Amino acid sequence: MDRTDKNEGLLPISEWNLDDLSNELIEWKNNLIVYRFALEEVNTKLKILNEEFQFIHNHNPIEHIKSRIKDPRGIMVKLNRKGLGITVENAKEHIHDIAGVRITCSFISDIYDLYEMLKKQSDLKIIEVKDYIANPKPNGYKSLHLIIKVPVFLSNGMEEVFVEVQIRTIAMDFWASLEHKIYYKFDKGIPEYLLAELKEAADAAHELDVKMKKIKDRVDIYQTVGDAQTLV
Repeated sequence: MDRTDKNEGLLPISEWNLDDLSNELIEWKNNLIVYRFALEEVNTKLKILNEEFQFIHNHNPIEHIKSRIKDPRGIMVKLNRKGLGITVENAKEHIHDIAGVRITCSFISDIYDLYEMLKKQSDLKIIEVKDYIANPKPNGYKSLHLIIKVPVFLSNGMEEVFVEVQIRTIAMDFWASLEHKIYYKFDKGIPEYLLAELKEAADAAHELDVKMKKIKDRVDIYQTVGDAQTLV
């Protein structure tokens, strides 16, 4: 389906026929099943890397993994907003977050360790890196965002699929979850005083991340040298 007209441009969302959409959504879900396969590939790889890291370093870098596939309605809206024809082909080429994985780590160092491990995977292609930890967003948001391409082998051949990967600490994830809820409760018009408090909370979350990493480092040294002074 293509809801564009070369002469008149895109059909406004308000004029979409929802009855027609219901049938097309089923078709879209069938066409986008490859993204579910891509997520399974990524989740399996992450599980292996996590267990290997635990075996070598006696520490799990990954605390939680969440994955999702964007709803076809959201994909259509995003294509419409970009001024693109609403087709599966355009979605696969231009929308890179249809499949998403969010990884929660204990420490900031775990994030970069995991990133380095992913870079060494010969079957993955890292297309884009946005480091919002080194360069936080103005509101205080921190996370490492990757766009990767994952090979999915089907009966009729191989298809490379875009997957968005977000890696953050537990503290960063807690802050982002709260900010997301507030953002939509205020219909995206958050009062200035709340924005300031959110920024302060983001700074506090970062301080907590740094403090917890220092404690872990001291414990690791103590386990190695057995000197209680390292815990002081």
